[in-house]
Amino acid sequence: MPKNNLTIRYLAKNISIVVGLVLIWRGIWYVLDRLDSWFFGGSHFWTAVAGIIVGLLILYIPDKDLKEIEKL
Repeated sequence: MPKNNLTIRYLAKNISIVVGLVLIWRGIWYVLDRLDSWFFGGSHFWTAVAGIIVGLLILYIPDKDLKEIEKL
């Protein structure tokens, strides 16, 4: 019978990874909001369009397809 590897150390490590990723995402979000305010006066239209284009390029370039979008 396999041994259950669910320990406090395992949970703490995975929770710390999740919290770290969320904090990075939060920081990037605030920096992009600040840049949006400085360059576009707080108008989110152009930065939203640019974000969609950059996001599609990031998904397209490695495999030359957009199969990742099918999961949505």
